[in-house]
This record gives sequence, structure tokens and C-alpha cells, in this order.
Amino acid sequence: MPQSDHRKTVFSGIQPSGLVHIGNYLGAIRNWATMLDDYDCIFCVVDLHAMTVPYEPGEMMQRIRDALLVNMAAGLDPERCTLFVQSHVPEHAELAWILGTCAPFGELARMTQFKEKSEQHRDQVNCGLFSYPVLMAADILLYKAEVVPVGEDQSQHLEFAREVCRAFNSRFGETFPEPQPYHGPVMRLLGLEGKAKMSKSLNNYIALLAEPEEISSLLQTAATDPARVRRNDPGTPQLCNIHTMHLGFSSAEDLSWCEEGCRTAGIGCLECKERLAQNMIRELTPVREKYRSYASKPDYVEDVMRRGAAVCRERAERTMEEVRRKVGIR
Repeated sequence: MPQSDHRKTVFSGIQPSGLVHIGNYLGAIRNWATMLDDYDCIFCVVDLHAMTVPYEPGEMMQRIRDALLVNMAAGLDPERCTLFVQSHVPEHAELAWILGTCAPFGELARMTQFKEKSEQHRDQVNCGLFSYPVLMAADILLYKAEVVPVGEDQSQHLEFAREVCRAFNSRFGETFPEPQPYHGPVMRLLGLEGKAKMSKSLNNYIALLAEPEEISSLLQTAATDPARVRRNDPGTPQLCNIHTMHLGFSSAEDLSWCEEGCRTAGIGCLECKERLAQNMIRELTPVREKYRSYASKPDYVEDVMRRGAAVCRERAERTMEEVRRKVGIR
């Protein structure tokens, strides 16, 4: 797992949600895969974060393995980046506690995601959910990451991490670089109904590992530009979620065909969806095949986790030795 001093360090976390959909792929994973040769990339399955909402303990380990498998299949080559599991490096929790003493309570209370998840899980609004951004800051700063790929739903958390970084450096001396956001070309994909963000909980998604027939079937029911009630009604491509998906999966030639055909009513929505399905299936079939290949090699996946944790524990311990000295507990 290569580490190069002249390359900036990238860190990002992967939730072991049990399912990865095309919104995750376009908004995060595919962009991460393009960074492997230019950055020192560290990607973490954030199982401690996943504990902040209700879950089945007996399913967690399989969810962790699946998260690794899917992300490896989608382009995170473990020979070109570091992949590991958050709980396998205890320093994440230690640094989170120390950073918590620098974290402003008022800013935590304003976190949009905390408010949203508190509404979703009213019977389990816990301290971990409230302090989620502090642990995220620790994840990033532990490896002195300079670049963090984020979607818009995590932008507020990253800004909080930057604030905590500044607070720690100001109080204890320059220690951490201030992490900068990296935004990929596709930040937000709506669900099949075209209203809310694509989400497992809303059941409005296309799974990354969906079979070709399922992809075609789901796209047939997907919402399009509301102005195109009839076949000969012209539309506005930029208002159509199918067009957004074309941006992610189609060539410039197909995208031009889609845009011109929509504006002039030269093509129908069904034709547009069929072309999208072809392009989506072409790109995702190798991902599904790689997933099956990795899944057939459980020893290799375990080795990836072990190697990743060993690399990260060494880096994390170096950081924590410095942190402990600066805060006065060594």
C-alpha cells in the first residue's frame, strides 16, 4: 500500500450501510478512484459512526465486509490505496475525545444531519449521534489529511472539522493541516421519484450491483421533466433527473443526443431512458463481476483489512504521540 511524502493525503469514510446505490457511486466512489495515482489515499469503513443509529449487531461484520467488497469492485484498488476499518484503529476514539474538548457545543447543536437523524430515530437520540462530527474530525486529522472528498450532505461536517482543527492548533500549537474539500463532478443525484436525494431508507434507489433487467425496469418508472406530459411536448433537460444520470453514465455524444432530443421533443422519455439503461449497464456490469470475484476470496478481503489497519495504526500512533505531548499528558 503505497505512501509517498510528496503526495497530499486524502481521507474519506465509507458507511457500512449494507447497500451501495448509484448515487453513492457517482457522488463519491468513482471520484475517489480517480485520485489514487495523484494522492496518498486512505479510505475507511466507519463502523463506529454506523453505531449512532439503530442496527443489528449480528449483521455489522457482514456489512463491513460488503462495504469493502463493493468499494474495491468499484475502483478502490487496495494495492494503490489504504483500506481499513475504523474500529481496528483505537486512536480514532482517543483523538475524538481530545478534540471534543476543543469543539464548540453551539456549532454541534446546529448540525443539520443531527436534526434530521434525530427526527428519523426519535427513540434513540444518543450522545454519539450528537458528537458524530467530532469523530469525523478525528478521522480526518488523525492522518493529517489535507484533502477530503465530500458531497454536499457532508460539507457542514467538514467545515466543523476545519473549525476544530483551527481551535486545536490555536490552543496547543500548530499540529494539523487544515483539510480542504474536494468536490467531484456529480454531487447530488435525486431518487427515482425525482424529488428527494437517492436513499436506501426512501426506497428510491438503483443498487450499484443491480442486474441489467432490474436497472431497465427501475428506470422505466423513474420521474422525468414534468413539462413532458405528451410525447411531442418539449422539455428542459436540466430539470430532469434522467438527464442528471446521463451526465454520470453517458458519453458526450449521447448526452448531446439526449439534450437536443428533449428540448425539441425529437425523442421520447422512454427512448432517453433506454439509452441511459444501456450505458449504465455497460459501466456497472464489470463492477458486479469484480464484486463476485472478490466475494469468492474471503481470505484476501481479510488480508486487505489487516494490512490497512497495520498501516493506519502506525500512522495514527505517530500523530497521537505528538498530540499527547502537546496537550500535556505525556
